[in-house]
Amino acid sequence: MLISYNWLRELTDTKLSPQEVRERLTNVGLAVDAVEERDGDYVLDVEVPSNRGDCLSHVGIARELAVIEKSQVSNLKSEVSDTAGKTIDFASVEIRDPDLCPRYAARIVRNVKIAPSPEWLGKRLEVLGQRPINNVADITNYVLHELGQPLHAFDLAKLTENRIIVRRVEKDETITTLDGVERNLDKEMLVIADATRPVAVAGVMGGEDSEISNVTTDVLIESAYFDPASVRRTAKLLGLHTEASHRFERGTDPEGVLQAQERCVALICEIAGGVATGDALDVYPSRSNEEIVSVRPERVETITSLRVSTDEILRILKSLGFDLSEEASTKLTFTVPSCATTLRLRKI
Repeated sequence: MLISYNWLRELTDTKLSPQEVRERLTNVGLAVDAVEERDGDYVLDVEVPSNRGDCLSHVGIARELAVIEKSQVSNLKSEVSDTAGKTIDFASVEIRDPDLCPRYAARIVRNVKIAPSPEWLGKRLEVLGQRPINNVADITNYVLHELGQPLHAFDLAKLTENRIIVRRVEKDETITTLDGVERNLDKEMLVIADATRPVAVAGVMGGEDSEISNVTTDVLIESAYFDPASVRRTAKLLGLHTEASHRFERGTDPEGVLQAQERCVALICEIAGGVATGDALDVYPSRSNEEIVSVRPERVETITSLRVSTDEILRILKSLGFDLSEEASTKLTFTVPSCATTLRLRKI
């Protein structure tokens, strides 16, 4: 995964040089294979283990760097100020196969102006090896690299009956994906459909028939959680490995769906204009339960042979994005936004 040093510096105010960042990240298990200078920036090629989906973003890597430097990651501004109407007034969402899609959120931005991205946005994507497309598409890609949550933008006018139906493939269905290739689908694949046909391969790639164009005025922003095994199988059978599938295959955060969508919509309103609906149409039939992990600080030394004080444990967890709240006189509770896990610590 490619990481921009300048972007990391904005998030953490790091004082380390690119080579020092490479060395320090490698020492904590995130091997940096190379550092390359590109257009006034340095790009780090980070090898993220398959079980560290929380690190497949700039914020994820920034958290690791914050632990190393005893700092905090900057808060991202993502508040949508100008809104009108509710999403349900303009579109509908139905999940027919919640085993493959436990959560799907849609939000609409109307009266956008599709244009080339501002220079800073295009340059940021180009440094990471991505070709700028247009302001709306580029913003979805920007947020993917920033937060690790893939998003997709549909032209609302191209969705029949303004409907989103998340379902398995029906008999003999095909789709022409954004790369211009017509693809045969099998019955176990998950698609995003409108009232009549598939408009995207869930978690992998959008369809050509519903893509954003220069005449688009209203967009529907998708943010969802898809079953990792389903996305992995579909991507392999179709021979499509994308930035989105890479992250969904390794597990994204179902509790981060709305945060990323809010960030994306706020940037669209700022850069492409338009007015967003005041809420998301969030279909979440079976909410995920927080996993509870009990940690005994005294066991840290026993298991690792490292003597780590309770204060240091707390500092590390906070830098990694845990929210601290006191649950009881003998326990501290941390909620991890990157993986929706709750960690309980007993006081010594």
